[in-house]
Amino acid sequence: MPRHPDPVRLGLDLGTQSARAVAVDAGGRVLAAASRPLHSSRSGERHEQDPEEWWRALAAACREALAEVDPARVTALALDGTSGTILLADQAGTPLTPGLMYDDGRAAAQAARVNEVGAAVWEELGYRAVQPSWALPKLLWLLEHSAAGTVPGARLLHQVDLVTWRLAGRQVASDASHALKTGYHLLAEGWPEKELAALGVPGALLPEVVRPGTVLGTVCAAAARVTGVPEGVRIVAGMTDGCAAQIGAGALSPGAWNSVLGTTLVLKGVSPRLVRDPGGLVYCHRGPGDAWLPGAASSSGAGALTREFPGADLADLTARAARLAAPGGRGHDAVAYPLAGSGGERFPFRAPGARPFVLGDPADEAERFHAHLLGVACLERLCFDYLDHLGAPVDGPLTLTGGGTRNAYWNQLRADVLGRTVTLPEHAEGALGMAVLAATADGTPLTEAAAAMVRVRTAHRPDPGRTARFRPAYLAFVNALNDRGWLAPEVAEHAVGKAQQ
Repeated sequence: MPRHPDPVRLGLDLGTQSARAVAVDAGGRVLAAASRPLHSSRSGERHEQDPEEWWRALAAACREALAEVDPARVTALALDGTSGTILLADQAGTPLTPGLMYDDGRAAAQAARVNEVGAAVWEELGYRAVQPSWALPKLLWLLEHSAAGTVPGARLLHQVDLVTWRLAGRQVASDASHALKTGYHLLAEGWPEKELAALGVPGALLPEVVRPGTVLGTVCAAAARVTGVPEGVRIVAGMTDGCAAQIGAGALSPGAWNSVLGTTLVLKGVSPRLVRDPGGLVYCHRGPGDAWLPGAASSSGAGALTREFPGADLADLTARAARLAAPGGRGHDAVAYPLAGSGGERFPFRAPGARPFVLGDPADEAERFHAHLLGVACLERLCFDYLDHLGAPVDGPLTLTGGGTRNAYWNQLRADVLGRTVTLPEHAEGALGMAVLAATADGTPLTEAAAAMVRVRTAHRPDPGRTARFRPAYLAFVNALNDRGWLAPEVAEHAVGKAQQ
């Protein structure tokens, strides 16, 4: 199909709290955007949503976003969803169960079985173990506790699969990004049939799987009437929300990384090869084309500020902290380990017993606040040192996204501690990333589409003097984690060695 001279692509995002649609032109300009809220039901370790609400909310968001867009310009769409969210549906695509959400932890017993039966596969794929919140243990839980699995023609659907089915008017393939946590073998590019059969998973339950970026079909007439998306618009296989945000940040070349600072810190990068982690902290998605997308999530981040400084004027604390850290200021460069919650750490080390601490003796609230800003920057540097220790390429462009980027001083501090330039994209969201991925439907390479559509808002370059100044704080931070027995000695040695180069 020839390229449209003035195309608009639609990016769709199913998050935890909202469904969002953005219409984006070929130059990355967001022409329109709309969202609708989503509601959850939580009880203990359980977290569910109504799958029909996903469709209703996304359809309404699409109608609003496209109300003022020339329908003739809309050429393609792609969709992301939360990683590990699944349901069972009948052969017509009608949900038989609630959607078990990405963080639903009810399937601990099933995860133990999955790890025993599939140990060799998970080792080969580099992540070594499946977590209870992953899709495969939750699928086993549904098969054991729901009659839905016995319904003739029952199907496993990932969150986005329900929507793509409705858009196309028929079941279409799932994407390998969402299928990863269901046990899909990214190297063999197929389901591990022997292991799944041993776990009691019927092969007929599982969807066909294709790589992200594959054209799945086109929007049918019925869906066009409901959503306002023109009939015939191409549906492109998407990715999980974290990978979508990475595409939206333009972190797509080998060695490029996107660092997302929200409540916790999440890193997503690009590698020409599968990155295997003996510690099981890092796992890889398979990107469009031949790229691998390693990533990991910490339990530390900006959530530590919420815990330690409730109700504080963070802008005022930032201004005071920046003056203390300026040349001639009285800052002592205390550093905090910024654990966001009470459940221990998961990256760049696994330590269920980890607890927050502060090194040094902050003289007042401004110094204590700066210690936490610095602690996040030090943790971020340690994450990259861990990735480098694994052999992952880490020396490409680095983009910063997430709520933490609203603090300009913190962005500069992170650049200084890392000793590398960081850039902030103009629009950093999964829906934009899906619009970029949708642009590949006409044969445009993803890197070319991103270069045209991802706009840089600003860049922060490191100050060599400040990089040297904060090096002792980083070394003290690494040694303190090592002394507590949380950080592996070989990782600590690698980090110290790099800091002293």
